[in-house]
Amino acid sequence: MGAARVSEAVRSARSTVSSAAARGPRRARLNLKRIDPWSVMKFSFAVSIVLFIVVVVATSVLYLALDTMGVWTSVNDSLKDLVNASGGSEAATANTFRITAWGVIGTSMLIGAVNVVLFTALATLGAFIYNVCADLVGGIELTLAERD
Repeated sequence: MGAARVSEAVRSARSTVSSAAARGPRRARLNLKRIDPWSVMKFSFAVSIVLFIVVVVATSVLYLALDTMGVWTSVNDSLKDLVNASGGSEAATANTFRITAWGVIGTSMLIGAVNVVLFTALATLGAFIYNVCADLVGGIELTLAERD
């Protein structure tokens, strides 16, 4: 009697699995009606900090590579010659603009810090705007499906 129940349960499970496999992957339709601005702000801040680090490291590597090739020395010498040729005095030549590691990397850090603030603020503002628009039109409809 127990063996009959087990075999019946196995047959039932096999037929359920085979009929589910014949139907294809399951699908679910969802509406994205609200995005939490606080979550967006935290996520966008984390992403922008990572991008800040990437930009500063990339700028440093690029500066060092060009410095190794002598590009900055050549550019600085050309600027010095340009000031001297235009009638600049020796004192003016000493105080002219020079491309330095601190100048390039510091400028990169300043631009990166501004980008962190702007990216975080714009992403958060985007979440607020999405929420207002989603209240008006109903949000975005998503269809989720299992893999084949």
